[in-house]
Amino acid sequence: MTRAELETSRWRLVWRQAPLLVALVVLWIFLWDHIDVLTITTGVVLAIAITRVLYLPPILLSGRFNPWRGLLFGLRMMLDVTIASLQVGFFAVNPRWQPMNSIIAIQLLTRSDLVPTLTAEATSVVPGTVVVDIDRERGLLYLHLLGTRTQADIERMRNQVLGMEEGIVLAIGTREQAASVRAARRERRAAKGRARSSASAASESDRSPKGGAS
Repeated sequence: MTRAELETSRWRLVWRQAPLLVALVVLWIFLWDHIDVLTITTGVVLAIAITRVLYLPPILLSGRFNPWRGLLFGLRMMLDVTIASLQVGFFAVNPRWQPMNSIIAIQLLTRSDLVPTLTAEATSVVPGTVVVDIDRERGLLYLHLLGTRTQADIERMRNQVLGMEEGIVLAIGTREQAASVRAARRERRAAKGRARSSASAASESDRSPKGGAS
């Protein structure tokens, strides 16, 4: 790598880390509830120390944001939270309901630090789901789910979490990540269509008259 390419890569890294540095400085100002030169200066120094001196894993932003996808993700989150809140409330007041929960592992589609973290945070906001653990190396998200009585309930929650990840990637992920989640979505829909066709064929076969020897 030439010196010019190295300098370009370095400035690109700084540009991608800039929103994180600004967010840390703003958080520092909120904590002090006072804006002056000293507060801003100490905030900048601490932000650089946190991101550089402590050797934290770098959080690289994609540098893109899709407002339409971000709006759709926010609306979907509000819908999921509303439906889940009503379900949990019904479970709480229904004396006949018997709890049946499960812990499942969901294979996420992305391996970056940012997207799985945001997916876990978004999942935790929905009532009835608790993030138990995250396997960063294998991209696994372990969840405790409320009210999963059948395999269909588990698959529904799995698709819901993957849908959250997809919404986050389409809003702020890289173009490569967006292409990956779109391909995975097409595969899931194709697999669901094949499963429905197989179930329909099996049902038709069961209803068809069976011939016997006369």
